[in-house]
Amino acid sequence: MIQTKVKFPSVIKCMLVACLLTACTPTVMLPGPQTVDATLHHENYITADNLSLPVKRWLPNNQPISSIIIALHGFNDYSNFFAASAQQLTDQGVASFAYDQRGFGAAPHPGIWAGGQTMAQDLSHFITLIKKQYPGIPLYVLGESMGGAVVIVTMTQPQAPQVEGIILAAPAVWGESTMPWYQRWALTLGSYTLPWMTLSPNGLRIKASDNLPMLRELGRDPLIIKETRIDAMHGLTQLMGLALERSRDLQNNTLILYGELDEVIPKVPTAMMLQRLPKSAQDNQTVALYETGYHMLLRDLNARLPRQDIIAWINNPKRVLPSGADKRSLEHLLRGTYLNTDK
Repeated sequence: MIQTKVKFPSVIKCMLVACLLTACTPTVMLPGPQTVDATLHHENYITADNLSLPVKRWLPNNQPISSIIIALHGFNDYSNFFAASAQQLTDQGVASFAYDQRGFGAAPHPGIWAGGQTMAQDLSHFITLIKKQYPGIPLYVLGESMGGAVVIVTMTQPQAPQVEGIILAAPAVWGESTMPWYQRWALTLGSYTLPWMTLSPNGLRIKASDNLPMLRELGRDPLIIKETRIDAMHGLTQLMGLALERSRDLQNNTLILYGELDEVIPKVPTAMMLQRLPKSAQDNQTVALYETGYHMLLRDLNARLPRQDIIAWINNPKRVLPSGADKRSLEHLLRGTYLNTDK
């Protein structure tokens, strides 16, 4: 028999970790039983499990609705993210709808992760409700960051709702498979040992936008989540990984917007997603790369450019975008990065 000497403190540490692993699990606020039909009211969306999610709507004045956008917010954000964009869109006859997803904004259980599949189910039902209320009007779904991941998962599931097209603004596809091992390890360990612990992005020196007044306003907004639970971060990572994988099956008419100065969603997983898009749908997919754009493209100082591109793409998806961002090649995105081209 081989005898090994182990220092007592090491044994204690291992025992503590084992106890924590068996005692704690990530909190996921799964949906309850579907007891009602999902319904849409003026200021709230009642889900199939009878949860009330706040809704914002922006309708054109003195002109008919030419098209509709359902806008889905990002992580720790809420429906108000689309207010400035919606005002520009209404001038062109585009109506916009946005709701606070479960666990965000003024929705129930703020800060608690609801699960990517749950959010995808909510989006599917919401699309159905809008189509019933506005029959025959072209409908588009826009997702920013985490919202983009939810859109990808929703639109690649069996029996996905039919829409005219989807718009992905800085889609969150930074899955575990694209992270260094120590990041994956830390997220998993933290999620199963200290799931309730919250972390703040302060000190990370990440620049989400060049629109500093807007960022300061977000910092004062009580509905923006400032400190994030570790298990919510782990849940987001799983959703991003699923979105990256499902991008292989994305057949919809699609406009993808990405800022080359994005410090939130790295270039490499974004480029991986673009390379995984199915060849059979290439004629229906437009990729716009903004040389001076940040993660919050639709709220940057130059936000009018991607907003104008969205309007132009809705009007004619085959034409060159007004900004010319769709003419920048993938090499611009990958400059200074390494990409594994193995799909």
